[in-house]
Amino acid sequence: MLKVWGRKNSINVQKVLWCCDELGVAFERVDAGGAFGVVDDPAYRDLNPNGVVPTIEDGGFVLWESNTIVRYLAARYGAGGLWPDDPVTRADGDRWMDWQQTVLLAPMTTIFWGLIRTPPESRDMAKIAAAAKKAHEAFAMLDKALTGRAFVTGDRFTMGDIPVGAMAFRWLNLDVEDAPRPSLPALEAWYARLLERPAYRTWVAQPMT
Repeated sequence: MLKVWGRKNSINVQKVLWCCDELGVAFERVDAGGAFGVVDDPAYRDLNPNGVVPTIEDGGFVLWESNTIVRYLAARYGAGGLWPDDPVTRADGDRWMDWQQTVLLAPMTTIFWGLIRTPPESRDMAKIAAAAKKAHEAFAMLDKALTGRAFVTGDRFTMGDIPVGAMAFRWLNLDVEDAPRPSLPALEAWYARLLERPAYRTWVAQPMT
């Protein structure tokens, strides 16, 4: 059985758990990271020298880096579905997966850590508002790409929706009072479609801690 190391409130772990559920892949999850520790244990560092989560073990094959794990699982267990057969469609999904890391991650990390994991008296609201402006500009790019599409690569849900979909939940449910967010109708319609998916509700659309 697939083994997943990582705590449920980590967005990177959520990507992997959501992907597994969409694929119907049974897994055993081991709490690790944050308050659970484990990641500094020598045995864990032998699996993942970065000392972060998630890490998976699949039949003796060990893999880390959340988006890479999603690609691997989609290719191994979801060929023709989450892993599109068409190379153009697959590259389109890959693009948005990389974009989540290179463009969206930095401002969203500032917002999430500032509002959820920092005590109110210690928050730098100016920094959070500046990050929210950048995040909105980034999500506006995704909104434009989603116009006329049900999902990021077209009419079908694919691996490309998973990293950006996990981020979208946080963006649309965090209260950034000093940075009002204009409506992004295509993004919001796509988010509503994600909420119809049981695996998304189970692993992503949960209270943020």
